[in-house]
Amino acid sequence: MTPRLKDRDRTDLIVVHCSATGPKSDIGKREITQWHLKRGFVTIGYHYVIRRDGSIETGRRESEIGAHVAGHNSNSVGVCMVGGVDAQGKPADNFTTAQYETLKVLLGQLKARYESARIVGHRDLSPDLNGDGKITPNEFIKACPSFDVASWLKKNSL
Repeated sequence: MTPRLKDRDRTDLIVVHCSATGPKSDIGKREITQWHLKRGFVTIGYHYVIRRDGSIETGRRESEIGAHVAGHNSNSVGVCMVGGVDAQGKPADNFTTAQYETLKVLLGQLKARYESARIVGHRDLSPDLNGDGKITPNEFIKACPSFDVASWLKKNSL
């Protein structure tokens, strides 16, 4: 039985992640849940997982506080796309067309439910390391989700 977790009071962010797995690794909620349990989580940290074939698997209930981005879990929904690294483990935008199509639909649905929420990539929530008030690529602590979410949103009219 999945534990009942506390619900969020508000939703300010929709955060796109990657699983940091290679392009041939077809994993999903089951495997990510196992990884997260080993890290001490009570269940999977994400609310949604988009598999390589574009299918969606539901992780935590959408209303529950997630465990996917430090400092922002209590006000965000987490969406994880399977993939994001190459065969050498380096960041790579290797998501399938089906995944991007599903991401567009899912983000549209989430944005309709949480109109004031900002859609960002995990890396966009890195701390401002040089204190200039902007987060720039040289400051990203993580590459996740291995693509520029803001540019993708503009290109896809979201």
